[in-house]
Amino acid sequence: MPTLEAVHVEPEDAPSARDRPARVSRHRVFLAITPAVLYLAVRELGLFVLALMADRWDKDVTRVLTSWDGQWFLGIAEGGYAHVPPWLVDAFSRRTAETPLAFFPGYPALVRWLDGLPGVDRHSAAFTVSMVSGVFCAYGLHRLGQRVFGGSSRAGLYLVVLFAASPMAIVLSMTYSEATFCALAAWSLVGVVERRWVPAGVCCAAAGLVRPTAAALILAVCAAALVAIVTRRDGVRPWIGGAIAPLGLLGYLGYVAVRTGQWDGWFAVQQRGWDSRFDGGAATWRFALVVLGDPRSVLELATVWFLVVAIALVVLSMRRGLEWPLIVYGAGVLAMDLGSNGLMNSKARLLLPAFTLLIPAALALARRRTTTAVAVLVGIAVFSAWFGAYAITAWQYAI
Repeated sequence: MPTLEAVHVEPEDAPSARDRPARVSRHRVFLAITPAVLYLAVRELGLFVLALMADRWDKDVTRVLTSWDGQWFLGIAEGGYAHVPPWLVDAFSRRTAETPLAFFPGYPALVRWLDGLPGVDRHSAAFTVSMVSGVFCAYGLHRLGQRVFGGSSRAGLYLVVLFAASPMAIVLSMTYSEATFCALAAWSLVGVVERRWVPAGVCCAAAGLVRPTAAALILAVCAAALVAIVTRRDGVRPWIGGAIAPLGLLGYLGYVAVRTGQWDGWFAVQQRGWDSRFDGGAATWRFALVVLGDPRSVLELATVWFLVVAIALVVLSMRRGLEWPLIVYGAGVLAMDLGSNGLMNSKARLLLPAFTLLIPAALALARRRTTTAVAVLVGIAVFSAWFGAYAITAWQYAI
């Protein structure tokens, strides 16, 4: 008797085998673009609220997004250090041939290169560099959130949102150098965590041409490379990465030293032009006591509390067992911020590169229900959008 073979009949609404590769491909594309989409969505919210605030205070959005240090970067991008517009002056309304040297060359150099393309004006070039740098940073942070102990793709995505919604994340959308620096710092630290020493050193060297905050990054990268050398891991690569890492910062400081005729030329320019120097935190302590005793503005009071929260996050990172180079970097950025007697209004902005301190919060949110995490992140993003808009519209002083 002939046997009947069992025939499997799929439901009509079930996807066929031929559809599965397409669905897998779409899923991969979705995962690939998610860090960029989340970052840009949070920043777009910030710009939307900024537009509302700018209208309320009768200010032009483009003008506020290119204000303060942004004008200096645009001026250097336009004419180099020798031909910065003469109306740009330091904090004391003075100007010498050395004054522009206070600003590092990395960001304006990128703007100038992009500005050289047909049909691209200087402002568009500057905003594009900031935006692309921010997206590049988002992917670095996502990778970092995956690679740390206890990390996951979800934690990486939450870290992207927390960074894009930092209190002063508005500068990521301005003609400032923070976005470019943070992108290079994030990928340098990814290299450290993954023990890819040469890329870590190259990104660190490039960061040293963008902001002096690279000193904290150099400390983290070189210390991690030294440990790898002492423990005889990874062959010659940590030697190379550690040797490359400080070249950018040392190179620019050396250039300014030659230009000014002083071995500490950059620091002298900063002190003469902006009364900025390292005093161990004495000025910050006095500022905090005055503001907490007699709050004079929302921005100043919030700045003090942001610093307190940052200190708490360092402790939390250590208790959480975050990889020590990431703690060294975050604590180093915070120490540079606390220890400087420069413009107190800028301290919230200068905390932005300390993104590694946000990792414990991202890991904690990743263990919560999705609805809980989303509600928290949306609330933080809304606050960031308002605070950033307030800082560059209602607040009348430099940030």
